[in-house]
Amino acid sequence: MIQPQTAPEVDGDTRTAPMLLVADPDSALIRELASALEREGVEVAGAPDGAQALIQAGALRPDVVLVSATLTVIGAVDFVRAVRRSRTVPVLLGVGEGHAEQAVQALAAGATACVARPYRVPELLPMVQAAFSGGDSGGRRLLTVGSVELDVHAYQVRVAGKAVHLPLREFELLYYLMRNADRTVTREQIMRHVWNSADSTSTNTIAVHVKRLRARLGDHEDRLIQTVRGVGYRLVTPQPPEQ
Repeated sequence: MIQPQTAPEVDGDTRTAPMLLVADPDSALIRELASALEREGVEVAGAPDGAQALIQAGALRPDVVLVSATLTVIGAVDFVRAVRRSRTVPVLLGVGEGHAEQAVQALAAGATACVARPYRVPELLPMVQAAFSGGDSGGRRLLTVGSVELDVHAYQVRVAGKAVHLPLREFELLYYLMRNADRTVTREQIMRHVWNSADSTSTNTIAVHVKRLRARLGDHEDRLIQTVRGVGYRLVTPQPPEQ
C-alpha cells in the first residue's frame, strides 16, 4: 500500500514486512510498482520529489530507497549525498536512456546500484528482501564462505579482502548460494528464488551467470561453486589444509 506523505514514523525493528520507498515524479509508475510488490509481501511508500522523499526516509525508515534519475526539487545525486550523511540504507538509482552521467555521479556519491526504469519486480524484489532479512540483527549482515565475504546491506563482495564488483543478478545469485552453503540447490530453486520465475526451461541463463560469477570470484577450477550434474549447484565451504 502506498503510504501517505505524512505517514508516522515506523519502527524498523518491529516491522514484519520489508518496505521500499520509491521517489519518482511518475505517480502512475509508483502505483503500478506498488501493486505488483504488495502481492509479494512488500510495503511501498511513494514520494513525488526528492524533498518529500528525504522526509519519508527519516520517518518511515525503509529497508531500501529507490530514486529516479528524473527526481525533482532535490535531484537524485543530491538526494543520495543527503541520505548518506545520516543513514546506511541501500539507495538504488532508477535510470533510463541518457542517464549515464547521473549514474556515475550517484554511484560516486554513495548509491548502492543502478536499476532499469521502468522498474522490474524480478530485479527489485530480491534486493528488498535481502535488505529486510539482513536487518534483524540491527546492523550490517555479513556472510562469509572461505575467502568470500558478502555484505548484504552494502551490496558489496570481497574476495580475500579485495572488493569485487558484481552485477545485481550475480550478486543475488551469490547471496542465494551462500545462504545455502554446502547444500545442493536445484536449477528450479534458483529460478524461483533469484529470478522470481517458475520457468524451469531457462536453465541456460543460470549456467551463463554461474560461469560469469565464477570468473569474477577467481573460481577458475570450479572448486567454490560446484556443478551437480543434472540437478543444480552447490557452493562449498573450503576445508582447512591438513597439518
